[in-house]
Amino acid sequence: MNKGERWIPALGLCLAILLGCQPAAPPAPGGQEEDRAMNLETSDFGTAPGGQAVMLYSLTNAHGLRARIMTYGAIVVSLEVPDRDGDMADIVLGYDDLAGYVADNPYFGAIVGRYGNRIAGARFTLDGREYRLAANNGPNHLHGGLRGFDKVVWSAEPVRRSDAVGVKMAYTSPDGEEGYPGTLTAHVTYLLTNHDELKILYEATTDKPTVVNLTHHSYFNLLGQGRGDILGHELQILADRFTPVDDTLIPTGERRAVAGTPFDFRTHVAIGARIGAENRQLAFGGGYDHNWILDNQDGDLALAARLFEPTTGRMMEVLTTEPGLQFYSGNFLDGSITGKDGAVYIHRSGFCLETQHYPDSPNQPEFPSVVLRPGETYTQTTVYRFSAR
Repeated sequence: MNKGERWIPALGLCLAILLGCQPAAPPAPGGQEEDRAMNLETSDFGTAPGGQAVMLYSLTNAHGLRARIMTYGAIVVSLEVPDRDGDMADIVLGYDDLAGYVADNPYFGAIVGRYGNRIAGARFTLDGREYRLAANNGPNHLHGGLRGFDKVVWSAEPVRRSDAVGVKMAYTSPDGEEGYPGTLTAHVTYLLTNHDELKILYEATTDKPTVVNLTHHSYFNLLGQGRGDILGHELQILADRFTPVDDTLIPTGERRAVAGTPFDFRTHVAIGARIGAENRQLAFGGGYDHNWILDNQDGDLALAARLFEPTTGRMMEVLTTEPGLQFYSGNFLDGSITGKDGAVYIHRSGFCLETQHYPDSPNQPEFPSVVLRPGETYTQTTVYRFSAR
């Protein structure tokens, strides 16, 4: 740019002020104009089985992306994002009302804890003492037990920032709940940002040594919920290794290279390309239901995975501070669940990308530690970032 070119925009600004008009705003990220204000609304969403009122927080960013999150289970009820033509669709599976989540919910949209994923034999030993948990997944403990964090009502308060709107939720789990030691105070903050991200910030403290592994469990479908299976989605996971499992989906302790296996997603591969391959690990999971060891192991926020849906052009990136990523390909969805807008959730009509520590870490000391002690703070950040091409 030469000297003469530099003062032309300034002259235009002066003329706009003299004429009483405002200069045009620059385009928003992704080529969209920021012609909407961020919005946060609260409404009733029913009454939980214990009689507690359940609230729904509706978040809208400056580009029109919308998330609806309720206090029961800290569940993401809906998440609307645009395709390459700007058409919006709800991309998470779920139900129209609270009754569906209470009666028959395979963790749709929930925060799961105290321990996301499986613990072998529904027991672990900490500081020389054995703790017994509910065996709610065959012989193993899954996602916090019979009444995990997905089945309680969280307290909540709205969050407003210059570039985001959100909701901060809190739940105090008493000592001994579901067999876990210590009173655990957990906070989860959802932020819908003007960078078209759903950001999740986790914190927890305890008054006794305990184990903690929180994660988010939305089932995504970038076609839109109820619009078919996810086998054409192209997935990339930034991981050279995964943790093989036994026939009850407990890690064997091995850290196996993905090279030459159906678990190699280091470059974009359609989810359905190898899901039916003759492979013992796929047979154990009924498809993909495994933990990948992420390349980033230093606790910084880093890219873990990318998803692209070719029909709509929707893209999703997953960033996290966690060392592991559980990819679940919706293997147990079988058409028996009717969700939002009457949609029937067929086999593999949603996928989960759960950022977390490894399954069964309390029983496998060679895995990254999940022990939380008094005076320490558990923290985790995960970001789901959306765009289209």
